[in-house]
Amino acid sequence: MVLLPTPIGIIGCGNISTIYIENSKRLSNILLKGCADLDRSRAEAQVARFGLSKVYTVEEMLADPEIELIINLTIPAAHGDVALAAVEAGKSVYNEKPLTIKLEDAQRLMALAEAKGVRVGAAPDTFLGAGLQTCRQVIDSGEIGVPVAATAFMLGHGPEGWHPSPEFFYQVGGGPMFDMGPYYLTALVSLLGPVRRVTGATRISFPQRTITSQPNAGKVMNVEIPTHVTGLLDFASGPVATIVTSFDVWAAEVPRIEIYGSEGTLSLPDPNTFAGPVRVRRQGESQWREVPLSAPFPQNSRGIGVADMLYGMSMGVPHRASGQMALHVLEIMHTIHRASDQGQHIQLQSTCDRPAPLGQPEWKMLD
Repeated sequence: MVLLPTPIGIIGCGNISTIYIENSKRLSNILLKGCADLDRSRAEAQVARFGLSKVYTVEEMLADPEIELIINLTIPAAHGDVALAAVEAGKSVYNEKPLTIKLEDAQRLMALAEAKGVRVGAAPDTFLGAGLQTCRQVIDSGEIGVPVAATAFMLGHGPEGWHPSPEFFYQVGGGPMFDMGPYYLTALVSLLGPVRRVTGATRISFPQRTITSQPNAGKVMNVEIPTHVTGLLDFASGPVATIVTSFDVWAAEVPRIEIYGSEGTLSLPDPNTFAGPVRVRRQGESQWREVPLSAPFPQNSRGIGVADMLYGMSMGVPHRASGQMALHVLEIMHTIHRASDQGQHIQLQSTCDRPAPLGQPEWKMLD
């Protein structure tokens, strides 16, 4: 079967839009028509740079009957409003992470999409890359036995030393969990399935932060959101996982993610990338063994979640980087914070399917 490219548009032309545009022009089932941004000059720059067909206003893009899906690359605070507008206009939407800031906005988005008969997808799609898909093969093959536990760590000292405008990282909707947690949690959920309950502990270690990057070096920021967040996750399939995300750590020697099985341990690569290394150490082995990557897309392939979503729309099958999984991850993040505030375990209300392995898809990344 020949898959004809599906017309799509991009709303939001910040830094992340470049890799999406580059890859959209290479993915065989995507026809990127144009871009829109509240700052029209940014959309004009990307359209000119990549030879796209049209600079849109947001309203024009939502009204274009040819466009079937919108990639929403706006700032996180706008994810919900833009996605809801797209769905209301009868278009499927793929949001950058997180799906929305407020949990109730994500729930409303999913309900509206179901009513309108359109789809919602969301980043990250790094779990579809060669590294984490090879991890999926290791788990499914039984090489480490039955998964019983996992750990995940994202430890650093915050973005004020490198980001030009780091204030939003320390405001409501920011913090290490909402910034980087989607990568780690999506990796875990894609490998182990949904979570049934969580608890957590959080703190603000430094109530004020001083920007050291340009152009705002010396500016003092008030911290509104916990900057050290620890979550304990009970997966519906049985494993227990610990996740720690922090902007309060100067140095650490911990793995990014490890999954512990009844017969061995799996060491996962950085979930913010698409490649390896993937390492295994089985019971009785004295050293780690690197597993060759056995899946496609080891390069920066942001946008393959969109291609898989368009294939699902064309064929009437589920797509993997789903809105339901992104909603589940969002609820996990919110509930870790709420559990810390309330001092209790909390049962999750949402769930999701463990996405199927990607394999060798019908759509391609062209050279």
